[in-house]
Amino acid sequence: MTRLTQLSLVGPYRAITSAARTRRLQRTQPSFPTSSTHHQVRHGFFSSKLAGTEAELKPKSRSPASGTLAVIAMSVLLIYSLRPADEPNHLDSQGRRSKKKYRGEKLQDEEGNENSDQSAWSTFTSSFEGLSTTITEEGAKLSDKVVDFILPDWSKFIPGYVRKLQRELDMAPGSLANEIWAEAHDPSIHPEIQYSAKVRVSEHLCDDEKTFLSRRRKVTAVALAKYLGLDESEVDPEDVPVIAISGSGGGLRALVAGTGSFLATSEDGLFDCVTYTSGVSGSCWLQTLFNSSITGNDFQRSIDHLRARLGIHIAYPPTAFSSLVSAPTNKYLLSGLVEKLKGDAGASIGLVDAYGMLLAARLLVPKGELGVNEKDFKLSNQRDCIQYGQNPMPIYTAVRHEIPEIEEKEPDDASPVSEEAKDRAKKEAWFQWFEMTPYEFFCEEFAAGIPTWAMGRKFKGGVDVSEEKNYRLPEVRMPLLLGIWGSAFCATLSHYYREIRPLVKGITGLQMLDEMVWGRNEDLSKVHPIDPATVPNFVHGMHGRLPSTVPERIYDSEYLELMDAGMSNNLPIYPLLRPGRDVEVIIAFDASADIKTDNWLSVVEGYAVQRGIKGWPVGIGWPRSAAPPSQTIKELDQAEAESDTPGAAEKKLVEAKIDQAARRIEAGTGTTEDGIGNGGNDSSKAAQAKKQDEIAEELGYCTVWVGTTQERRSDDPPPRPIDDTSSWKLMEPDAGITVVYLPFLANDKVEGVDPATSDYMSTWNFVYTPEQVDKVVALAQANYEEGRAQIRATIRAVYERKKKRRLEEKSRAKKERLRRLTRLGIAHKLGEGDHFS
Repeated sequence: MTRLTQLSLVGPYRAITSAARTRRLQRTQPSFPTSSTHHQVRHGFFSSKLAGTEAELKPKSRSPASGTLAVIAMSVLLIYSLRPADEPNHLDSQGRRSKKKYRGEKLQDEEGNENSDQSAWSTFTSSFEGLSTTITEEGAKLSDKVVDFILPDWSKFIPGYVRKLQRELDMAPGSLANEIWAEAHDPSIHPEIQYSAKVRVSEHLCDDEKTFLSRRRKVTAVALAKYLGLDESEVDPEDVPVIAISGSGGGLRALVAGTGSFLATSEDGLFDCVTYTSGVSGSCWLQTLFNSSITGNDFQRSIDHLRARLGIHIAYPPTAFSSLVSAPTNKYLLSGLVEKLKGDAGASIGLVDAYGMLLAARLLVPKGELGVNEKDFKLSNQRDCIQYGQNPMPIYTAVRHEIPEIEEKEPDDASPVSEEAKDRAKKEAWFQWFEMTPYEFFCEEFAAGIPTWAMGRKFKGGVDVSEEKNYRLPEVRMPLLLGIWGSAFCATLSHYYREIRPLVKGITGLQMLDEMVWGRNEDLSKVHPIDPATVPNFVHGMHGRLPSTVPERIYDSEYLELMDAGMSNNLPIYPLLRPGRDVEVIIAFDASADIKTDNWLSVVEGYAVQRGIKGWPVGIGWPRSAAPPSQTIKELDQAEAESDTPGAAEKKLVEAKIDQAARRIEAGTGTTEDGIGNGGNDSSKAAQAKKQDEIAEELGYCTVWVGTTQERRSDDPPPRPIDDTSSWKLMEPDAGITVVYLPFLANDKVEGVDPATSDYMSTWNFVYTPEQVDKVVALAQANYEEGRAQIRATIRAVYERKKKRRLEEKSRAKKERLRRLTRLGIAHKLGEGDHFS
């Protein structure tokens, strides 16, 4: 099964209005939107069939396909039921929404008549009521014999589940929705609603994080002494390196493998020395579990929880509906939905919201379900896990796709848009990174952020605003965040096509089709067939108060559309390079699907250059094997021309690889197409180049690079990985950031497990048996063991370098003071002649 086919497990579906249920929607000609509040991402309307796994379908023996059909129908129904009525998102020529769109406001039909009572909540409930009626009526038409033949037994209970969910979401007295909305006004349950919030405009860290750092430094000093086998009294907190661990994206594979890797660091004593952890996608789920009451900051308990909860697909209808209609889980899972739609008339929900609820039902609900804890459903509550510096601070990531608009022309202007304008818009598209911590929701590009507990409420001009007098919405709930962090299915059409392009190109007769589709890659890179989730835009209306690089139209947008940060970089290293965090050692666990071809480490180089970050080891990452650098440049040049730069991350990746290969050739470390070294007939230089190529041809289980704070020349070759013969570089005074890279690879010590060939390790697989969890964890631990000694030696070297630097500075300061006292003639007259006598 291809990854794209597996993606259809969570394919896009759109609800239709009650009035349109008896007729097919007719597509209209695209038109420009009247509002600019929600157009930074291009949207499309596509649907795909829902597939299931054998583990979840359980088909009857007499009809192997019947179970599959049942799960398709029931899963579509589940997602459909959680989507408010909305017209399909039509696209104009630039991929923008048409004029008629749902945003919970008064709508105008094609004749210009206003429809009343179209708040987000009323639209949702009316749509859900119609759905419940339709299911009941259609279900009654089917005889029991037909149902028994084509559907599994549990399908008979679906209409009842839907009716019960409808009753609970009716705002009538005594309903669950009414109870949730009443508690949303209770400050004893939601203390944050008592406080107003302002946008903090600053490039510096917030005060809460600064306090955390000072406390964490004392904790890591003790832990480092234990880790390195030193006496605690010998370790000065100033000498302790700031260590961060980053976990890659990759769905449940990244969650399970990352948990195994983090457990290995914990058992080794390294995790206690870490100041920050950062995650993308599945690694964000990992951090969520670790900082929850379910695990109590214990990775072994995390693994036990995964073994107990991942055996059932998140969208398996009986368990999914049971969580949504049964106490106590239904209240916690639906609170965010009710508060969002009831408290914000302009709010909207979509597939990501439903996906997040399904994830939360699996991950945030312990076995037995009665132990579910309300505190686990707010990110700001994780402050309790780090307030004394007892654990590393987690950093969660998401991105917004910024696509510059091409200047619109008047309707009667038939002249085409200039190629220069198209090229400019194409090249200027990029992803804006947002980080979420227990303390702050922040965007480095905006140089602005808000307290995490204020996420979910609207802002205007730098202060929060509310539609209901003297009332502020509670903090956005964790289910929505889980969905945002793992919403890789919100990728552009360009990402989707890249998944299947090798297959298309390999089929005879489809080359012309491939050329035609890939020739439109510029347009594909601007269309998101599945809408990203939305949160209120905290910089709305802040014209002229943010850096000049911030796009102007962001100030007019009421909402931010956020998605999986893996769309930009599947390794969350950018937040760790933020000024003020001063991270010196980054340990990157990479469980990405294509670790070699994507080469996410090399993408970081573009960010480091853009931000002016010194010390990043330029040119690191997976080298290209079995091809001379000149051929590499030729292929990458061709790839760049064909790709038409579909996005900033891909563009930077291509440029970084080209630059890396060019440096190797210019520095004499590469070879020409004829195999002759660029260093002329110098045999020693050719031998050195050959040796470097052999060493760098493949990265092992643990690879270490160190950057330099000195200016690099254009002809400097990329740094070689640190080994026993070059570990002295870690001690150099001008040594920069140290990167320890541990890819998730197959290991002979764990038989029968290969991330590249084991089907259950697909990014789009949502079922792991306990045995599979154990195998993935064992592989992660075995891989860490391969590099355990090298990691310890690296940490020791960085510590010794900092200690040496501190002692040298202390000695220089002492000598300078002695010289100053000597000039004053009081160098040896302690207590005489100075103001302390």
